[in-house]
Amino acid sequence: MSAESESAGPVRWRAAMEAALYGPDGFYVRRGGPGPAGHFRTSVHASGLYAGAVARLLLWVDAELGRPAGLDLVDVGAGRGELLTGVLAALPAEVAARVRPRAVERAERPAGLDPRIVWAPAPPERTTGLLFANEWLDNVPLEVAEDGRYVLVAPDGAESPGGPLEAADRAWLERWWPGGGRAEIGRPRDEAWAAAAGSVERGLAVAVDYAHTRATRPPYGTLTGFRAGREVAPVPDGGCDVTAHVALDACAGPGAVLLTQREALRSLGVSGARPPLALATTDPAAYVRALAAAGEAAELTSATGLGAFGWLVQPVGIPAWPGDGGG
Repeated sequence: MSAESESAGPVRWRAAMEAALYGPDGFYVRRGGPGPAGHFRTSVHASGLYAGAVARLLLWVDAELGRPAGLDLVDVGAGRGELLTGVLAALPAEVAARVRPRAVERAERPAGLDPRIVWAPAPPERTTGLLFANEWLDNVPLEVAEDGRYVLVAPDGAESPGGPLEAADRAWLERWWPGGGRAEIGRPRDEAWAAAAGSVERGLAVAVDYAHTRATRPPYGTLTGFRAGREVAPVPDGGCDVTAHVALDACAGPGAVLLTQREALRSLGVSGARPPLALATTDPAAYVRALAAAGEAAELTSATGLGAFGWLVQPVGIPAWPGDGGG
């Protein structure tokens, strides 16, 4: 650790984020807190249709793997286990009986969680099935740089210039975020994803997140905070989420596919199309249910909202996506 991060004053953003999010009484590990759902709304919380889509993806992976006796479902950054709970409920009983669900989360196991779900701080060493990381990488701490130097931050959010960039971080910027100015160094996310996806022996690893690519890097970065449903200044004091969009193209390994959430969910059967009006006459209750589902689907696939999220799909020994004949 550098002298900057050991001092009592401002530290680099990566160290500040680590302490604020995952240190003692940090935002994500604080006991008795509401969890992420109490501060921001992810696709998981927006609609049960999302868990249904992930369940259909798992069924496809299961078929591609030849329906193994043990089918892994690993949720990285599991929050309070909401996605795993929803997927297990959406699966046919025969498949659910073979699934080995695992929540990867640094917070304590919540009370009342399905006992089938293993709660652990890291993925298993070997995965055969689906590893899914929904809005995890944006909370992997990273460095912020400006004009070739690290940006330091105090507990109250005040920033100041730090020392010159180390060689590995400078090389990452030159490859993935050229042009100078302010940037967020995604190298820790690349490494975190490589480690998580590397546990998959056969199957699929999927990361879903706020994202940008090399051609669309934001000129001033994306670092921000969330508290109680509102976007706030990114103050690393443990009182708010601190997050930055993910350079998913930098994370991608060989054979990976990048999709938008709109593309991914539509291919998994989530459509915002309104039900036929005739249904309102023949079965009014079914029409109301279908109309509500269409509204939820529209939110999940909105090109200017959740539908613009990136999906990084990393196949191992199977095609990259349903309908893709490549391996």
